[in-house]
Amino acid sequence: MKLFKIENEIILLRAEQLYRIEEISWDELVNQEELYTYLQTYIETYSSISNSAWLKNKLMDAPIGNQEIWAAGVTYLRSKEARMEESKQSGGSDFYAKVYEADRPELFFKSTASRCVGSGQSVYIRRDSAWNVPEPELTLFANRSGKIVGYTIGNDMSSRDIEGDNPLYLPQAKSYDGSAAIGPCLWIPGRTIDAQTNISMRIEREGGVVFSGVISISQMKRTHEELISYLFREMSFPHGVYLMTGTCLVPPNDFTLHPGDKIVIAIDGIGELINTVAKKS
Repeated sequence: MKLFKIENEIILLRAEQLYRIEEISWDELVNQEELYTYLQTYIETYSSISNSAWLKNKLMDAPIGNQEIWAAGVTYLRSKEARMEESKQSGGSDFYAKVYEADRPELFFKSTASRCVGSGQSVYIRRDSAWNVPEPELTLFANRSGKIVGYTIGNDMSSRDIEGDNPLYLPQAKSYDGSAAIGPCLWIPGRTIDAQTNISMRIEREGGVVFSGVISISQMKRTHEELISYLFREMSFPHGVYLMTGTCLVPPNDFTLHPGDKIVIAIDGIGELINTVAKKS
């Protein structure tokens, strides 16, 4: 089952049929302790409003209410290698190798809901950066109890030159207006996502494809439960929380995003997150 936010409404998709969820807020809904069962019961109570064709050409809001978005870093070998390459000149490359091997994962705050965009909307690149890339990431949703109940697609926009100058600049490289996109929906499968699930990304520019790649989430070094358990160790999330789980699809070092580029990220079972690139005036 999939939950969409469209034009301030909550729409549930199951078996190609759409249902409008009313009388409960997004934050209350996604924190139902048995969310999958709750949604099944809802479907049995209400009639469908349309079929999946209604979703076409609809502008998707990010599937988020008052949740925070956090992110995990250096969870794939390729990510470790890329971070070491970008930080070589600053002498910070050893930090990433140590994080990859350490018991404690790298976790950092990524975005508030107000700085996040949905599918079909624009992500931004910083005006003070010359090396910007998207990072396609499976994104977990954990409810207020710390239980993983859903998944979405995340785009963790990153200014690699800023982070490369000094690892302590990571918050500026990662967190700014339009630096995060999630969507197109919150997928509630009622089970753990398959380890062989693929993430793919392509970047289009002026009608051509300038980067494409695909990877399986099975290549992630850390488990989803491990990442969530560290996140909840000393923090509470009364509305639940999103956690981007890291990337393994890294464009080559001579690549940077241009305004007007189109980023298409797809994950099996969830769908496609599509964003265009803009630079703030």
